[in-house]
Amino acid sequence: MTRKIGVIGMGHVGSTVAHYIVANGFTDDLVLIDKNEDKVNSDALDFQDAMPNLPFHTNIYVNDYSALGDADVIISAVGNIDLIKQTDGKDRFVELSNNVEAVKSISAKIKSSGFNGILDVITNPVDVITSIYQKETGLPKEKVIGTGTLLDSARMKRAVAAKLNIDSRSVDGYNLGEHGNSQFTAWSTVKVFGEPITNLVKENNLNLDTLDKDARDGGFEVFKGKFYTNYGVATAAVKLANAIISDSKSQLVVSNYRKEYGVYLSYPAIVGKNGIEKQINLNLTKEELEKLQYSADFINQKFEENK
Repeated sequence: MTRKIGVIGMGHVGSTVAHYIVANGFTDDLVLIDKNEDKVNSDALDFQDAMPNLPFHTNIYVNDYSALGDADVIISAVGNIDLIKQTDGKDRFVELSNNVEAVKSISAKIKSSGFNGILDVITNPVDVITSIYQKETGLPKEKVIGTGTLLDSARMKRAVAAKLNIDSRSVDGYNLGEHGNSQFTAWSTVKVFGEPITNLVKENNLNLDTLDKDARDGGFEVFKGKFYTNYGVATAAVKLANAIISDSKSQLVVSNYRKEYGVYLSYPAIVGKNGIEKQINLNLTKEELEKLQYSADFINQKFEENK
């Protein structure tokens, strides 16, 4: 069966997503869409020039929304980096008005294509934008997913691992809520080599508040050096896309609609070919539940203001 992925928005993030997909042969057909035709056509030619030196072949299609009709996954990487630069990368909501208008236009075209696959949303502020995509496309909620704190959880794992001088893949656990300032590390979920991190605090002189801040501010630190972020979030988006295409039934902390909060926010779920296959329920502490409710309320307020 032919695999097909679409990438809408070929800026720093979208082009990194597309390169990761092409270089690793994750799809058979790749549809690239961007309003800057010179840029997207140049990217397509560049990928085709790379293929003779790759072990995989990928068919590339450019600026053809009709080609998205039978896509398995569409990755939305639309954004305006110039707006983010105005806040030194510290306010994802500065893009909201611009991105809502773009998403409404894109959603109409996606809908016209007959697309019935899974939407994988990177576009910021991702929780609100994921909600807008679901509303505008009319796709079932389980088929519209944001990358959410899949990236922030990775940043937390990087911070913990650096402090303990271990491989970050040896750290498990989640950052929950908004992909933004109201997110938090749910330390009750975090384990190192299978042991609760709370058992390691004293022995290793860990400051959990500092580590939480490191995870939350990780994107700002990357932005300071190059005025954009791309590798971390692109990897998260492709990991989500691969879970869908391979029907892996992976447990991922992504932005999905939680009925009890009435909003999209990041919380672990099982992801497969149908999108959100099953929602997980964590045994969170009272403090963590309060933080999650605060984050949900914040996301919901922004969605209501911009839907």
